[in-house]
Amino acid sequence: MDLLTYSPQRRVPWNKGNLIGQKPPLKLKEIWAIRIRLQLAKHMRDLALFNLAIDSKLRACDLVRLKLRDIAHGKRIAPRAIVMQQKTQQPVQFEITEQTREAVANWIQHANLGSEDYLFKSRFHHSSHLSTRQYARIVASWVSQIGLDPTRYGTHSLRRTKVSLIYRRTKNLRAIQLLLGHTKLESTVRYLGIEVDDALEMAEQTEV
Repeated sequence: MDLLTYSPQRRVPWNKGNLIGQKPPLKLKEIWAIRIRLQLAKHMRDLALFNLAIDSKLRACDLVRLKLRDIAHGKRIAPRAIVMQQKTQQPVQFEITEQTREAVANWIQHANLGSEDYLFKSRFHHSSHLSTRQYARIVASWVSQIGLDPTRYGTHSLRRTKVSLIYRRTKNLRAIQLLLGHTKLESTVRYLGIEVDDALEMAEQTEV
C-alpha cells in the first residue's frame, strides 16, 4: 500500500513585497503640494479629510468615525475639539486651524450634513462611514500624485506630520505626548524616532 505524504501548504507572509516599519511624516512642502492639488481639483471631501487628519493627529480608526457634532456647534466648526480615542479610551484634544475649518465647512454645506452624520460617509451601502482601508487607499493616492512612494507612506504619516514639525521647533516631549494622546512616553519616543535616553533627558528638562 502506498503511503500518502503530507505536504503542508506554505503560508505567504502578509508583508511579502511590502516595506514595513515606521511611516515617515510629510514635510511642509509635501503638505502644501497635496493641499494645492486638492484645492485646484475642487475635491472638497478629500481636502477636508486631509486638513483634518493633519490638524487632529487622530488614528485612522478615530478620524473616519468623526461626526459633525464632534467638531462643531451646530454647523459652526469649533477651533478646538475633544475626541475619545478608541484604542486607549482616553480623550484627546486638538486645535482646528482656520483653513481646516473653512475646508470642513465647505464640505458640510456641499454634502448637507446634519449634526449626527459622519463627516466622511462611505460610498458603499454596507458602511455608514469611510473604512480605515478606504482611507488608506485615499492617502496612497495623495502621496502618489506628488511623486512619493505609497509603500513608504500611510495614514500614520499624517498622524505624525504635525507633531514632528512641532517637535523640531520646541523639543517638548510632554507637549507631543499630550497632542498624540499617548499614555506612555515610550510611544511618543517611537513616533518621533528619537533615542530613549535623549527623550528621558529632555522630558526631565521640561517638567514643571
